[in-house]
Amino acid sequence: MSYKQFIHWWQKYLPLILIRVAVRAVVIICLTIGVLGILGSTASMSNAQLVSTTRGVQDKQTPLKSTALNATVYHSPDCNCCGGWIDHLKAQGFQITDFSTPDIETVKQKYNVPDNLSSCHTAIVNGYVIEGHVPANDIKRLLQEKPNVAGLSVPQMPVGTPGMEMGDRKDPFSVLAFDRKGSVAVFNEYPSS
Repeated sequence: MSYKQFIHWWQKYLPLILIRVAVRAVVIICLTIGVLGILGSTASMSNAQLVSTTRGVQDKQTPLKSTALNATVYHSPDCNCCGGWIDHLKAQGFQITDFSTPDIETVKQKYNVPDNLSSCHTAIVNGYVIEGHVPANDIKRLLQEKPNVAGLSVPQMPVGTPGMEMGDRKDPFSVLAFDRKGSVAVFNEYPSS
């Protein structure tokens, strides 16, 4: 590549590279603020029986009584981990309708995902909103128990969640249930391994 070709390439692609870097920085900042909002939240849900603790079961299949396992997943075309989560759901028997959209924030607003619970992708399963890397077994439990919640969320992208695997490293994380009034409760907890 000649010097002129390099300069032309650099001028052509530098704005795109800067935009991608800026978008990712904004997402990271928003997710960090969201987690801090959750940690500082004093809101509680009236449905306190949602809490359970699970160790290492996110890859085991849980049978579900005759409920169709259909998920419509919305994600950014730039997201790499969303495909891993979709593969996790498929391995657990879910039928996936996959929508790649450059405007994922509009989807989150449409389905009233609280800002402090947002992650990289949003799915709709039998009317429930599933935000982020929620393990399939928690979605199946939600469909069986049918609590009065809007959905489940795993805010941000904790290492070790389905689609966010990095070797043997597994950060502790919680699956949070949220309702349409802004209340949040722990639905399941995954301690670090």
